[in-house]
Amino acid sequence: MLEQTQRTDLFCDYYVQWVHVYKEGAIRKVTLDKYLLTQTWLTRLIPELRLCDMTRITYQQLLNDYAKCHERQTTMDFHHQLKGAILDAVDEGLIDRDPTRKVIIKGKQPVEKKIKYLNQFELHTLLIGLDLGKEVNWDWFILLVAKTGMRFSEALALTSKDFDFSHQSLSISKTWDYKGEGGFLPTKNKSSVRKIQIDWKTVVQFSELLKGLPEDKPIFIKKEKVYNSTVNDILERHCKKNKIPVISVHGLRHTHASLLLFAGVSIGSVARRLGHASMTTTQKTYLHIIHELENQDVDLVMRSLSSLS
Repeated sequence: MLEQTQRTDLFCDYYVQWVHVYKEGAIRKVTLDKYLLTQTWLTRLIPELRLCDMTRITYQQLLNDYAKCHERQTTMDFHHQLKGAILDAVDEGLIDRDPTRKVIIKGKQPVEKKIKYLNQFELHTLLIGLDLGKEVNWDWFILLVAKTGMRFSEALALTSKDFDFSHQSLSISKTWDYKGEGGFLPTKNKSSVRKIQIDWKTVVQFSELLKGLPEDKPIFIKKEKVYNSTVNDILERHCKKNKIPVISVHGLRHTHASLLLFAGVSIGSVARRLGHASMTTTQKTYLHIIHELENQDVDLVMRSLSSLS
């Protein structure tokens, strides 16, 4: 039970204490930040609401107010971050009945987001223009992300030990805390722990590049603090120099996945290579590409049928 909590205490205060007791030190910082953001919204929307006054109507109104300026999925996340605290309060007798029962999730119409990626010719143009010298630099980083589809934090955490040149594979088992103080962190989810096959040319290039480097040190980290914007700026300069669309490092991940899908690689294989928790994530992210491929399939079916006598 949270210390000395009364039914007449403010719900905002209860939630602050609940996050401190149950979440701090138990979840990743990026997840904790979401709970803290929820805490900020509670202070804005229901600063004076007491625990004993949290009913189904007041809770639904809270969600409705939040949904006015958030999409439905974001409102759903907000609800999930509150529900744990509320159910604990119900168990402790601070709230009479579960106010989250039969809740209705609303939200703004989501803005259509089209992912940015390069086509095969544009990617080829980018890669041949990279400055791939004998020393590790950010251009090597760009090459590796383009060829593997790794997340930014996963690529930062790579050590020479993660490369298995004899089996042409790369082990992803950790990330780098570039948003915090540096150092290794667990992967985003269990599915993110994986082995990625790499082509023979990349094997030859990196086997030479990594000679003499310590096995347990990140190959791309020269100092503790690394910014996503640093690599994005370098990538932007390359894009502009080669007169191709400007994309981010995350756009290289999209480019990698898109090229695989257009090449006929199954959604399941692409999902595993990207480290997605499920194929649903892959399907949602690359829906417009999948639709484009389906249109191509329809054309192929029609041509096949018309050739029948």
